[in-house]
Amino acid sequence: MHPSPTAILIFALSSKEEVTQKSISKGAHLFQALTNTTVNKVQKTGLPYFLISENEQRGTDFGERFTNAIKSVFDLGYTNIITIGNDTPQLKTTHLLKAAKMLSVGKTTLGPSIDGGFYLLGMQKATFNVAEFQKLPWQKESLLHSISNLLSEKLCNLHFLPKFFDIDSLLDIENILSSKAVISSYLIKILLTLLHIQQRALDTITFVFHNATAHIPNNKGSPSTSLAQLQ
Repeated sequence: MHPSPTAILIFALSSKEEVTQKSISKGAHLFQALTNTTVNKVQKTGLPYFLISENEQRGTDFGERFTNAIKSVFDLGYTNIITIGNDTPQLKTTHLLKAAKMLSVGKTTLGPSIDGGFYLLGMQKATFNVAEFQKLPWQKESLLHSISNLLSEKLCNLHFLPKFFDIDSLLDIENILSSKAVISSYLIKILLTLLHIQQRALDTITFVFHNATAHIPNNKGSPSTSLAQLQ
C-alpha cells in the first residue's frame, strides 16, 4: 500500500521531440525549461510523481499513449491520479495541491485550457475506463466539452480550476505575454528571448526577399503583350 493514494503523472515529450511536434523553431531550451519548472512544482507537493516521455509512452496515437500512461500509474496501486503536461507555465504547486484535496473528498478536478482542452485532470481510479477515454477527441477544441460530459455522465462531482494558456505556438507565447499572465520571471525571460530570435529571423527573411525582388524589372504589360514584344 502506498503512503499516498494519489500520484501525479507528467505526460510530456522531451524537448527534442517537442520541437518537431510544435511550430516553435529553436524552442528546445524553452521546452526543457518548461519541463524542469513543472517537475519542480510537482516535487514541492510531496506527492509521488511519474514523468512519462515518448520513451515510455505506448500507443499509435495521442489518445492511446495518454490513456495507457494513466493506466500504468493506476496499475501500480494508486487510487487517484493528477495528470498534467509541461506546457502550462501558469500552473502552480497550489493548483496541484487543490486537485489533491478535491480528490481526497471524492471530487474530480479539471483545469481548462483556453484552446478548448485541459491542462490538468484529477480523477479516481473508479472513474477511469480505457476504452471510453481513448474515444475522446484528443487534441481537438471540443476535448474539454467532451470529457466534461463523460465525467458528468459518470456522476462525478466536478471542480474546475482557472482557465490557463498552454504553449503550442508562437502565438500562444505572444498571448501569454500580452495577457500579463502570472508566471515566473525565469520563464518570461526565456519567452521574450525566443520571440526576439523569431522576430530577427523574420526580419532577415523579409530583408533578403526585398533585396532579391528589388532587381526584378516590373512587367507593366499583359503576358500576351510581353510575349509579342519578345518576338
